Amino acid sequence: MAAPREVVFVLLPQVVLLDVAGPADAFRNAEAQQAGSYRLRFVAAHSRVQAAVGLSLCDLEPLPQRTAPGSIVVLTGVTGERIDPKEPATQRTLQWLRAGGVRDALLMCVCAGSVLAAYAGLLDGRACTTHHHHLEELRRVAPRARVLDNRIFVADGTVFTSAGVTAGLDLALHLIGQQLGARVAANVARDLVVYLRRAGSDPALSPWVLHRNHLHPAVHRVQDAVTRNPAARWGARELAAVACTSARNLARLFAEHAHCSPLDYVQLIRFALARQLVTQSRLDLERVALRAGFRSAQHLRRVWSRWETQPPSALRGRDPAAAWA
Repeated sequence: MAAPREVVFVLLPQVVLLDVAGPADAFRNAEAQQAGSYRLRFVAAHSRVQAAVGLSLCDLEPLPQRTAPGSIVVLTGVTGERIDPKEPATQRTLQWLRAGGVRDALLMCVCAGSVLAAYAGLLDGRACTTHHHHLEELRRVAPRARVLDNRIFVADGTVFTSAGVTAGLDLALHLIGQQLGARVAANVARDLVVYLRRAGSDPALSPWVLHRNHLHPAVHRVQDAVTRNPAARWGARELAAVACTSARNLARLFAEHAHCSPLDYVQLIRFALARQLVTQSRLDLERVALRAGFRSAQHLRRVWSRWETQPPSALRGRDPAAAWA
């Protein structure tokens, strides 16, 4: 069994707790859903850091000599108008970053954590963003970076930067979706009672997470049942039984909260599974259709055109990471 991917939070004095707690709880929740996926670590130049709210964070690990390949290193924001590179703990952290401590890791910057990365020279030549209060500071510190305004987050290779505070949670959900799949990210967002959002420049949402930005428990219960087994015999009566209501009332609830009909949702999830099988397996289209719950390959083709402009044959052999948003 593969070792969990380490998520290493690098903390500075006057750290903004929400920059840490939001992403940390998202990764913790993902680990609870898919055991062995993430292991959280909290490191700092000193074993004790006082957060901006006055809370002391103690027994922090020292800055590691190097992070494990594939780790996620999270640089979080601090209070104040700017990052002071001469503050002792910040200076030690910058030395660690410049020495290659994150060379083999994915870098995730929340709020002013982007400015810290810029001082370390990690944003040169990359597109990036930060909290709107720090945009001009970021442009000054990283003149060779392409600083983008009005973005929730920006991805450039292995470097991800986000705007302030809650945008770090959006970025964490995005990474979880990339690494564990859109369904896991949607479940984490639901458990945290937040919307699953994307930046405007990112690809459209995956079919697995469409129609799920609501809080109605009966509708979610039906959607969970369908995504667990898309190929089951889902008719109006069976779906209503899962929701413990009438078919007519379930249709009303779906229209109000999910903005689609229950049977349209079933068809969407079956399409999503079929698309996944086409891109990630060598099954012929007839077997793909049967596994996804369609009557035949012909039936699948008719439904396919509702959500996908390219035919199934055009997606054969495509990299799974590129196939799904």
